[in-house]
Amino acid sequence: MEREDLKRYSRHLALPDFTEESQDKLKNSKVIVVGAGGLGSPVLQYLTAAGVGTIGIIDYDVVEISNLQRQVIFTEADLGKPKAQVAAERLKLLNSKVKFNIYLEKLTSDNALELLKPYDLIIDGTDNFPSRYLINDSSVILNKPFIYGSVYRFEGQVAVFNYAYNDGKRGSNYRDLFPEPPPPDLVPNCEEGGVIGVMPGIIGTMQAAEAIKIITGIGEVLSDKLLIIDIQTFQISKIKIQNKKDSTVINELIDYNEFCATKSKSMLFGPKVKEMDSIALKELMDSGEEFQLIDVRESYEYDQDNLGGELIPLGQIMNESSKIRKDIKVIIHCRSGSRSAAAIKHLEKQFGFDNLYNLKGGIINWHTKFGY
Repeated sequence: MEREDLKRYSRHLALPDFTEESQDKLKNSKVIVVGAGGLGSPVLQYLTAAGVGTIGIIDYDVVEISNLQRQVIFTEADLGKPKAQVAAERLKLLNSKVKFNIYLEKLTSDNALELLKPYDLIIDGTDNFPSRYLINDSSVILNKPFIYGSVYRFEGQVAVFNYAYNDGKRGSNYRDLFPEPPPPDLVPNCEEGGVIGVMPGIIGTMQAAEAIKIITGIGEVLSDKLLIIDIQTFQISKIKIQNKKDSTVINELIDYNEFCATKSKSMLFGPKVKEMDSIALKELMDSGEEFQLIDVRESYEYDQDNLGGELIPLGQIMNESSKIRKDIKVIIHCRSGSRSAAAIKHLEKQFGFDNLYNLKGGIINWHTKFGY
């Protein structure tokens, strides 16, 4: 290593088990980041500072005023400019030895394999289901690991998918966690549901840490695990992901907008659904009256904490509507009430239900009221 590099990365080299060879691995690595927004900002900054040799940036969007609340790589002077271009210019000021490849285009089924193939590692900085499934399927076809990150309101998730173990076996992929996308409009994005500005910074920094660990071979990678953090309580959970090796064969890319059916957002608005608060639900439980309680969260959430209801994950509820009774009160809940409210709107519109109640505030409110 050159003397300047020894000085620049001296804090890395002072770490146990981190050698000049480890730093060389970073220098010789190629990482591509899909999305230069809330998650991409900290990922790009920390990987640039760490000395990753080549960084690709895919983003076709421009900087908007609403981005500045969390996309800290940009300033007011950048409004209206292409995100990928501005990010690369700013990052060069941080580390002039890093090579940046800019792609001012949208990642699609037509260009994904070509754009992602030259890189060792893919990092997901997107905020929508079509992009996540596209990135996942591309990583499986190309035999490359990808680092997943997701944020919503006060919660974030991180995982490493399609990781290659020393024995040659591959870890779980995104479809092992979410085999099917939720029905259209049932999961609002950050624009609709909101996100606290620091959340992408926390998750993006974790994604960068996983990238450094994968490249250098240091530490235990978040493969076959999903890390969940809620900064309202700073509760951190790590859930094991079942590796369903033979469940889905991925050998080609598809139309992911059609697969996820993300065409309309109309169901997120309109008339409010009927609600029942936690106290009323407790009284209903104690009364002996027959009712049905349905939990629309994912199975990993249910395994961690539940109210004893019937699990019908959001992505399956429209196909399993026959399990929902029409002759008694049905209370549907999720973590905070947003997913269950959207599910009820769809069920009422498509199947004519008039006996559905949303648990106000979800399981969070239940624990606030009763502590269990």
